[in-house]
Amino acid sequence: MLRGCTRRCPAFLAVTVVIILLSLREVIGWRPWPHNRTNAAHDLEFGGSKKYEGSSEFVHLKYHMGPVLTADITVHTIWYGVWERNQKKIIREFINSISAVNSKHPSVSGWWKTVQLYTDQTGANISRTVHLGAEKNDRFYSHGKSLTRLSMQSVIKSAVTAKTKPLPLNPQGGLYLLLTSSDVRVQDFCGQVCGFHYFTFPSIVGYTLPYAWVGNSAKMCPGVCAYPFAVPDYIPGLKPLKSPNGDIGVDGMVSVIAHEIAELATNPLVNAWYAGQDPSFPVEIADLCEGIYGTGGGGSYTGQLFNGADGATFNMNGIRRRFLVQWVWSHVVNYCTGPNALDQ
Repeated sequence: MLRGCTRRCPAFLAVTVVIILLSLREVIGWRPWPHNRTNAAHDLEFGGSKKYEGSSEFVHLKYHMGPVLTADITVHTIWYGVWERNQKKIIREFINSISAVNSKHPSVSGWWKTVQLYTDQTGANISRTVHLGAEKNDRFYSHGKSLTRLSMQSVIKSAVTAKTKPLPLNPQGGLYLLLTSSDVRVQDFCGQVCGFHYFTFPSIVGYTLPYAWVGNSAKMCPGVCAYPFAVPDYIPGLKPLKSPNGDIGVDGMVSVIAHEIAELATNPLVNAWYAGQDPSFPVEIADLCEGIYGTGGGGSYTGQLFNGADGATFNMNGIRRRFLVQWVWSHVVNYCTGPNALDQ
């Protein structure tokens, strides 16, 4: 759920990826995590992110015959907790920018073109159209300020079964995006994940719905989940970059949201596009490019980015705003790529 470089990767990265895929052991893509992840079986059950780093010709992303989102995609958002108006605007404008046709190059819609390359077993491509659907505000923390992976599904159930303005049920092209505010604690948040995607259990929600959760890390771990706009205290000498929209937590969320939407589109039921032989270790198209935002990226280096006149750092343009969004893996050229790649 939350990761890459170009074809000219250093040899040691290629070797690292080979070891990963042969052993199917989970490793960490470059984020400044305070400790390594464990409990992979738990992650499989409730939908954990898989952190891999590095790209090479040895990575074999395969299609496992499951469905992908070829119908128009509608993102239904649940705003859990207290959100400022401008924070919502930043995230809405990013989602609206995915299908925008007139954005300045390099654009968010150009980034999505790599996702569109993926197909289902009939040869149909991922939909080009991604738009905002209905939204639900849960400002009174209906399920408390501490959520588990399982209780998140109860939050979604509350949203789709609400007596007033329930979120529509759209199992074909609907994605359900649960966003938690900066004062909400979530199981494994900050120590192991910044977000993840999975699907709801019919026994809880009544339907199988692809969903993702992403948290605002501004108060809890900006140095991890809002990196590189914040850096942890235990990495001295590393200077944070200026965020493009003036909100470190939300600007950090945007890249994680992009990561999850790309993987939901290509692997909504965890049986479509992923690398590795075992679905308990699904290395997905964004996992392979964790921490890669520009040409030359790899390890702790984000790659070549743009600096605006205001000093903010970004790598692609939306309708009205700029964003820093990680790249995704292209199975056509077999490496991570994005609209700001210097070889395009």
